[in-house]
Amino acid sequence: MARELVHTGRRIRVFVDTLVTADGTTIRRDAIVHPGAVVILPVIDAGHVCLLRNHRWVVGETLWEVPAGTLEVGEPVELAARRELQEETGYTAAKWRSLGYLFASPGVMDEKLHLFVAEGLTAGPTALEPDEDLEAVTVPLGEAVAMCLDGRIKDAKTVAALLIWERLVAATLVSPTRGRLSDGQR
Repeated sequence: MARELVHTGRRIRVFVDTLVTADGTTIRRDAIVHPGAVVILPVIDAGHVCLLRNHRWVVGETLWEVPAGTLEVGEPVELAARRELQEETGYTAAKWRSLGYLFASPGVMDEKLHLFVAEGLTAGPTALEPDEDLEAVTVPLGEAVAMCLDGRIKDAKTVAALLIWERLVAATLVSPTRGRLSDGQR
């Protein structure tokens, strides 16, 4: 494979890759190289999560999203998750769970999204960047899941985080704030 750098942006690099397929055909593909990101689902209590109303100029819409942000060079994902949660919501979390990672758009981009759930939240001040237009909103978990299913939530990372968490809670009878439920609590 040959790789030609065609653009360097603030956070991304764009390449044109030339590849040879198994049958010998030469093809060209665009590839966006991204440093990766963290995605955080803040769990307020057993029935509520924190979502953001985030104006996204690229799509010209205000979207419902979970807090997220790009990794800094060499930054451990766990530290980035803590940083982004505090910056965008003001919350700090006593308990963190990893939900693994997803690729945002693997046909053109290598961005890896590291998913986390933050629990045991303590409120504090936000530290928004000058270009961020965010509003943190507490939403019932059931309503957030319904918003994923009826199209009110259009952000893929948010849909993934909410539906994975909802399924884990339902499948394992895990209380988001207390751990596994005993038979007497079911």
